[in-house]
Amino acid sequence: MCRRLINGLRRLEDGILALVLAAMILLAIGQVVLRNVWGAGLDWADPLLRILVLWIALLGAMAATRDNNHISIDVLSKYLPPFLKIPAQLISHWFTAIICALLAWQGARLTLMDYQDATTAFASVPVWICQLIIPFGFGIMSLRFVLHGLSVLLNREAP
Repeated sequence: MCRRLINGLRRLEDGILALVLAAMILLAIGQVVLRNVWGAGLDWADPLLRILVLWIALLGAMAATRDNNHISIDVLSKYLPPFLKIPAQLISHWFTAIICALLAWQGARLTLMDYQDATTAFASVPVWICQLIIPFGFGIMSLRFVLHGLSVLLNREAP
């Protein structure tokens, strides 16, 4: 049951990522065609494309951290003795989890401020809706780094 839920969430996350990427590509192509053929584009398309870039970046980062395939700088771990590699990985994962949690917290504060200011991003869409990916994405990444750290701790091996 748990494995089915995890696989379902993985498919949902991949589907949303693919949907946002497809929307971004189609909207960009549509803007180019509209500007080159009719000399005008959609007023709301450029701000939406900027927001979709933010969404695709954070959704991609979430997918990368899901399988521990994110970018990491592990020069030090190449030279550590074997008995220090596991503690180094644990510290790295949990430090990254703390940084992501702080970014999620500050993203939530930013989203709340824009909600209170009632500013709009484009076409009457509130800015805070567009920014929801910031606290959500960094929150999910923080949780995943905690889980990667727990995996290292429980398995006593690199994930």
